[in-house]
Amino acid sequence: MTYTGRCACGAVTVQVDAKPLMARQCWCRQCQTIAAGGPTNNAMFPAEAVHITGTLGAASWPAASGNTLTFHFCPSCGTQVYGQSSARPHIKTMRIGVIDQPHDLAPQAVIWTADAPPWAVFDPTLERFERQPPAPAPPPES
Repeated sequence: MTYTGRCACGAVTVQVDAKPLMARQCWCRQCQTIAAGGPTNNAMFPAEAVHITGTLGAASWPAASGNTLTFHFCPSCGTQVYGQSSARPHIKTMRIGVIDQPHDLAPQAVIWTADAPPWAVFDPTLERFERQPPAPAPPPES
């Protein structure tokens, strides 16, 4: 399976050569800050399957989980491309919005619901976690 995508200005392109390990909607405060008050929608892939061309900017800060989060973005247009946790360097958490449509990516769980604002609406069919969920399972051996 291959996914392709690009930032809003096209200076950064992505190709992902793997199925997602998991897709989640995140309501942590850091994600709300970078997503204009709402959640981020993310698909997690093995890092070695993610290929990026173009120059990325990065910013890091300590997360509520205690890990360091690094967010990678296009410095020309500001599009968020992916995030990466110090606890899981083998995973790149791609922003679903950067992936070209059509695709089959959709959140399978909602995380950090304890940080969500009172007006947040959660899909009742998705698994919910008040805080940090367990890491996704590794991909099956080929």
